[in-house]
Amino acid sequence: MIILTNPDTNPSPPTAVPSLDKKNSFPPALSFWCSIVARPAFVAALLFSLALPACARKDKDKDESKSPTAEKEKTAEPESRVKHGTNGETIVTLDAATQKLMGLQFSTVPSAQLSPELKGYGRVLDPAPLVSLLADLAAAQAASAASAAELERLKTLAAQSNASQRSLQAAQATAAHDQSQVESTRLRLLSGWGPAISGRADLPDFVRSLGTLTTVLVQLDLPAGQPVNALPISARLLTLADESRALPAEFLEPAPNVDPQMQGRGFLFLASSNSFHLAPGAAVAGLLQMPGAAQSGADLPRDAVVRFNGASWVYLVKSEQEFERREVRLSAPLGDGWFVQQGVKPEDKVVTVGAQELLSEELKGQAGD
Repeated sequence: MIILTNPDTNPSPPTAVPSLDKKNSFPPALSFWCSIVARPAFVAALLFSLALPACARKDKDKDESKSPTAEKEKTAEPESRVKHGTNGETIVTLDAATQKLMGLQFSTVPSAQLSPELKGYGRVLDPAPLVSLLADLAAAQAASAASAAELERLKTLAAQSNASQRSLQAAQATAAHDQSQVESTRLRLLSGWGPAISGRADLPDFVRSLGTLTTVLVQLDLPAGQPVNALPISARLLTLADESRALPAEFLEPAPNVDPQMQGRGFLFLASSNSFHLAPGAAVAGLLQMPGAAQSGADLPRDAVVRFNGASWVYLVKSEQEFERREVRLSAPLGDGWFVQQGVKPEDKVVTVGAQELLSEELKGQAGD
């Protein structure tokens, strides 16, 4: 604060003010204040008094910014949900509310046994040649039956001297010819389709089911040079478009011919249910179950698998809020799951619903880093 003294009481003589003419002279009070403002000391004191409150406010703001509360608010950032373990594994942490929002569901992995398998490739066989052969066989059998009956009739008439010997010989030749046609058709059926098919007692019904595509006949061939010491027990058919699902097939017999391209050993299988809607000529793959000691592993649910960076992954439940992404190797399809021996073991708990959402959350966290 600046204290101004009354000029009347100031012992020092007042500073002389230049005289002005009457026209430009100031009132006495204004002249006094003008003389005061003209002093440098007054100006400096006035500026100091104006700057003092601003400095006080600046210091106050600075002190508040250095307070613990301000420091906490300044440094507080959302904590990342993605962490890395000591071995480099990726762990996603989610609270119960977030898990419920994502709709996560879990399942315990059961154990599984898998017999030794060999992978082969083949095709769905066209039943039309088999249908044609069966028709030829039926016609030959009918003709043979008729000629045999005619021969017996002529024999009876010849014994009664009511038929010539020439007619009897002609009937015998016809009967022999028709019987040879039956045998020829059976041989073509046997050589082309094997004894397991040609010798079926229900061959007409079997061919009818193949013709309507209710069932399908498949030939699977192993690669050339693949050693086979025993016949397969069964097979699981896979379409080339989707090898994640398998269609069970019954082993019938070794294939009666060799595929000109594969040049390996072939086998015939019958799929009793054509749930894949396979058509003749469709290319398929197959896992041939072979005799031998079964392998132990885990039956991983199919919905638990996510694909990332060209590999297969699952999210293991490490705790109530922690989920670890782990790579797995899918050895073979098992119905609605995969047979695995690495990455997951029986009794592990995995995420079966929401695994893709966990991967998205992980990638979002990595992008934030």
